Amino acid sequence: MKCACLLLCGLVASLAWAAPATAQDMLQHVDLNSPAMTRSDLSRDEVIARAKAGPSDFTDVSLNGLDLSGLDLSGANFRAARLNNVRLTGATLKGAIFDQAWMLNADLSGAELHGASLFQTQLQRAKLDDADLSEARVAADFSNASLKGAKFAKANLAADMKNQSMGLMRAVFTSANLDGANFADADLGRANLEFTSLKGANFSGANLMGALLGGANLTGANVTGANFAGADLDTARIIALIGAETANIDAARNLSKAFRN
Repeated sequence: MKCACLLLCGLVASLAWAAPATAQDMLQHVDLNSPAMTRSDLSRDEVIARAKAGPSDFTDVSLNGLDLSGLDLSGANFRAARLNNVRLTGATLKGAIFDQAWMLNADLSGAELHGASLFQTQLQRAKLDDADLSEARVAADFSNASLKGAKFAKANLAADMKNQSMGLMRAVFTSANLDGANFADADLGRANLEFTSLKGANFSGANLMGALLGGANLTGANVTGANFAGADLDTARIIALIGAETANIDAARNLSKAFRN
């Protein structure tokens, strides 16, 4: 039964990357009111007990709605777990695995996720203000999420070009709030940042080759040394790019359609 559920979760999660509109289509075909998506298999005390024994395995476990704020769950495995509406504010999650996990409306404000893995993770409408995802592998869906001041320094948010059998897997931030976020030296190749608010964000030294930035607001962003070759800037606000030392800005797509003032 557990293997079957894992397979189903993996299959459903993979559909999110088949095409731009499929993430929403996927949600329409998943019963978000089912016990697996709304209830928890464990209590907070039971989670703490597992954590005390060392890196814990929560694979395919439902932890929906739990308050796990402040816990140290470094290295824990949450692969294909359901953590919808969970509170992980200020939690330590270094090196944790959240691949194919469901984390709709989760609150990870101020959480420490350095070096964590978020591959095919569903984080729509989640809150990650001031969370630290430095050096993490991120190919998750953050549509409509709040990530103000989040840290993605040296993180890998680029599309996985080696395995596209399930569609283009990459970081998706459609309509998210990333004001003041830090993407210094991060790889955002082909990432989806359409209609995001990126005011005051730090993209110094970042790779944005082929990234989708249509409708994004880059007012006051630091783009020194950022590579925009092939990035789509259609209707983006690029006041910060004027006169900035960016790489290949002239090779960006739809530069003439961007708002410069």
